[in-house]
Amino acid sequence: MKTKDKHNFTPSALYGWLGDRIFSSTIFVLGFIVIFTTIAMAVSLYFSGSEAISKFGFFGFMTGRVWDAAISMEFGTWPFIVGTLVTSLAALALSFLPAVAIAIFTAEYAPKWLGYIIENLVNLIAAVPSVVIGIWGIFVFTPWVRDSVYMPIYLWSLENAPSLTPILGNPAGYGMLTATVILTIMIIPFTTALACDSFRMVPKEQREAASALGATKWEVIRMAVIPYSRGGILAGAMLSLGRAIGETMAVAMLIGNKNTLPFTVFGPGSTMASVIVNEFREAVENIHLASLMAVGFYLFLISLAVNLIAAWIQRKYSATGGRAV
Repeated sequence: MKTKDKHNFTPSALYGWLGDRIFSSTIFVLGFIVIFTTIAMAVSLYFSGSEAISKFGFFGFMTGRVWDAAISMEFGTWPFIVGTLVTSLAALALSFLPAVAIAIFTAEYAPKWLGYIIENLVNLIAAVPSVVIGIWGIFVFTPWVRDSVYMPIYLWSLENAPSLTPILGNPAGYGMLTATVILTIMIIPFTTALACDSFRMVPKEQREAASALGATKWEVIRMAVIPYSRGGILAGAMLSLGRAIGETMAVAMLIGNKNTLPFTVFGPGSTMASVIVNEFREAVENIHLASLMAVGFYLFLISLAVNLIAAWIQRKYSATGGRAV
């Protein structure tokens, strides 16, 4: 009975040139679908909102300060752009240091069992639907922060610094600061997760070299771990910013939804995502619906810009300068 010599075994075409072509073609098609879907989304949003963009002008609609869907049918998205950028950037600023601190403790200091628990709790926060966080904000966070923080500060300003009251605004609890704090809680997990992964990817030799020079634990982290991980940390921060910009339900439930400038610290405001979700079902006039679609198009452009900046930052500040190692 003859047996085949394993050294003379010839693989089938599926494991040779045919398999390579199938794999490369599949990857190309999937990549093309992603690009095509993105372009199609942008084109669809633009043409759906073209009536508003044509009537008010591309920059006129972007810088318009009036949003009147009842009487004059005049629409401008500048208040929503301001609300989106202020809440998102403020949330990023408030969340960055706590997120990195949690990542450092989890990856560098905590025992494995405790780090595992912390990671799962952080991931649980990221998995909670935004509408659930919004409900918690309405019934738990807003009453507490209004009575314990906003009102004491507002009453103090009335007695000691009356000039601050127009800046602080109405301390009703639903407003810009409340939405910003909720956004801060919601985006911390994204920065923390990527920072943790970046810390764990630092080569062992990098740490040992710093320790061999007599560095303490914190000095090793500060001089060897964090600089090597800066690309991942910044990428996580930009991912968090993109999440904050596009957040809808929790913000719409807590920001107060005011469509005119100026906004105040405690007072109500609005974002691009919140105005869309609040008014889309009520848009009966074509120009109103087109204006909401145009807001979506501008939000798409801002999100695209944030993602491109994130990719550039990650490439520029990564330890390998964007090259594979």
